[in-house]
Amino acid sequence: MNIEINHPDELGNAAEALLGFAGNEKIFAFEGEMGAGKTTFIKALCEKLGVKDVVSSPTFSIVNEYAAAGQIIYHFDFYRIKNLHEVFDIGYEEYFYSGHICLIEWPERIRELMPENYIEVGITTLSEMQRLFCFTKI
Repeated sequence: MNIEINHPDELGNAAEALLGFAGNEKIFAFEGEMGAGKTTFIKALCEKLGVKDVVSSPTFSIVNEYAAAGQIIYHFDFYRIKNLHEVFDIGYEEYFYSGHICLIEWPERIRELMPENYIEVGITTLSEMQRLFCFTKI
C-alpha cells in the first residue's frame, strides 16, 4: 500500500492508514534514509495510538517505552549498534515477542533477528515537504 503526503500536517492520515493496513500486526520496521522522517512519523503514529508521553528517538538508549490506552509501545533505534551482541544484551526477544507494539528504526542493522512477520514501512523523500510511504506485510 502506498500513501503520499504533501505536508507534515498530513502525517496523521498516513498513520491512520498504516494502522488500518496493519490489522492485528504489532511489529513495525521503519526504513528510509537519514532525515526521511522515521521518528517524526513514529510520533504521529504514537499520537494516533493514544500516547501522551513525549516521543523521541531512542538513539542512545536503544529502546524507549511508552504507555497508551492500556497498552505498551516499544520504540527502538538500532542506528548506533556496533554488533548484534548489543541487541541480545538488551533482551530484544522479550520485547519483540511480548505481544506489545514494537516500532523499529534502522531494522536493516538487525535483519536476521527480525520476527517472521512484521509490517515494513518504507519512507521515501520526494521533496522537502513530500514523502511517500510504502506499507508491506512481511
